[in-house]
Amino acid sequence: MTVHDLCSLDDLADGSARRFEVAGRSVAVVRLGGAVYAIGDTCSHADVSLSDGEVHADTCELECWKHGSAFSLRTGQPNTLPATQPVPVYVARVAEGRVVIEMGASS
Repeated sequence: MTVHDLCSLDDLADGSARRFEVAGRSVAVVRLGGAVYAIGDTCSHADVSLSDGEVHADTCELECWKHGSAFSLRTGQPNTLPATQPVPVYVARVAEGRVVIEMGASS
């Protein structure tokens, strides 16, 4: 696993998503209070950026702005149609006030 330092926790607005390019992959990082989540940024249905969508803090989901599929921030599984395929999920955490994610070679 390789650890990637993305930004300060304070650089992420609570309840919103932000796109990062990490090791050649687009990653949507979401802050919900003191917790952070990282999932693949490309919708598995429409090939658009998930980080432009709406965060649903109550269900821990990120909704695709194009067709409304909502993806679990914990599992990457779509919880609503039209998407049927999951997006990747990465281990994300806050370490000494910094947001970091872990990626393996096959992540």
